[in-house]
Amino acid sequence: MDKESIKQNPVAKLLNVSKFYGHGELLVKALDEVNLEVAHGDYLAVMGASGSGKSTAMNILGCLDKPTHGSYELNGVTVEDLDDDALADLRNKELGFVFQQFHLLQDATAIENVMLPMIYACVPQDERETLAEEALKKVGLIERMQNRPNQLSGGQQQRVAIARAIINQPSLLLADEPTGALDSNTTEDVLNLFDDLHNQGITLVLVTHENEVAKRAQKVARFKDGKIIEISRR
Repeated sequence: MDKESIKQNPVAKLLNVSKFYGHGELLVKALDEVNLEVAHGDYLAVMGASGSGKSTAMNILGCLDKPTHGSYELNGVTVEDLDDDALADLRNKELGFVFQQFHLLQDATAIENVMLPMIYACVPQDERETLAEEALKKVGLIERMQNRPNQLSGGQQQRVAIARAIINQPSLLLADEPTGALDSNTTEDVLNLFDDLHNQGITLVLVTHENEVAKRAQKVARFKDGKIIEISRR
């Protein structure tokens, strides 16, 4: 299937997805018959109270978990049919992750952190360095590429994490409370960066509990009791 044909289909599609934990009286329905499509170029915010199912949905979208029932397709690949090795390969090729905690290697420089996904993808060393420099330039940190995380501010560390997340040109960028550990000014900087990336064509799903953050997205999906109760457009 060529790239144009792929773009006519959703990047991500949850079809009647349920996720259960426990058994009998202890059964918890973390997700209950959820249907969701993320189209190419979407910017979707996911909201909901603690226990609403939003984090479980993010884990399934990120191939970190599989549905109990239903189906998840990522760029046309049926995820629940894959073994662990195939899932790891799919995550590295198709997905980028940004978390509230930056998860940077403390003994590695900014550019070394950004290059890490390319090592797993077996990209040659010279190409890794060139692409990592381009990614750091894109997030405004090329002059700090030799700094380690303890020499960077929280906002700068999150920018390194974003550069790492986009380095393999993922089909889908997943951000889980990416501004939760940042002050208001730094939050604005990071959200502006997400706006720029979205305008460059990156498909983005962002989990947040903050209305001001969600307002930056094109669409907002609200979860409650394991279900999507509303999808609104900006």
